[in-house]
Amino acid sequence: MAYLIVLVIVIAIVAYTLSLIYGKPYIQPSDKEYREGVSMVSIVGDIIYLPPPRKVTNVSVEEAILWRRSIRDYTADPLTIDQLSMILWAAYGVTETTWGLRAAPSAGATYPLEIYVVVGNRSVLLDLNKYLDAGVYKYHIHSHSLELVKRGDFRNELARAALDQRWVREAPVNIVITAVFERTTSVYGARGRERYVPMEVGHVGQNIYLMATALRLGTVVVGAFIDDWVARVVSASEDEVPMYIVPVGVPREFRETSFEEIYRFIERNRRR
Repeated sequence: MAYLIVLVIVIAIVAYTLSLIYGKPYIQPSDKEYREGVSMVSIVGDIIYLPPPRKVTNVSVEEAILWRRSIRDYTADPLTIDQLSMILWAAYGVTETTWGLRAAPSAGATYPLEIYVVVGNRSVLLDLNKYLDAGVYKYHIHSHSLELVKRGDFRNELARAALDQRWVREAPVNIVITAVFERTTSVYGARGRERYVPMEVGHVGQNIYLMATALRLGTVVVGAFIDDWVARVVSASEDEVPMYIVPVGVPREFRETSFEEIYRFIERNRRR
């Protein structure tokens, strides 16, 4: 009996120690939690299981298109993990479960893109007083999760790779999109490299713009950077080519144009 008690205590201590080392286990959210929009982030070792996508705004597609702007000036406020979750899902997440189709169209569903997230210090809020560790993360589409690639705040190095564009340095989060061209060129040849993959990156960029707008966040797509340097920052594999850096932050100013303004603009031009 005493042996059994000691064994139970040892097992409990080992389990507690492992939980401290590897994080809390993934817990399947209840339907009630999902419906009520409870933040459902779980961390297991270096994997962050993001809150699942759901309807979180009352902004219509028309309004998101109307208000979309390239915004480069951000406050010091962090993003929330829910906001980051929705932006990543809108960018390239799964939208159909039979074939695993994604939020952005892809030639032949070859899906050549990879998504990384460069997170700064105290830049993504997990709860009222806890932040996601600064680091470079890779987005895993099918499990809607982030995997830590390396720890540290790499925004300054990423900005230097982007010709010192300050919004890359100042944004709490930068999304880096790379392409494995061979996934598409193996099917479509040179046309995949020249047309289809660049088209797909554009689709993803616009999705990020529209989701960020609906969340009242600011973003801008950046194409001016030194490819090899950016690849080193995110530890991309040799067959990945950086295509976009997309800073995302809380804008210093968010202007909502009205459809009445657009109507008056059109009317003035019709009278000319």
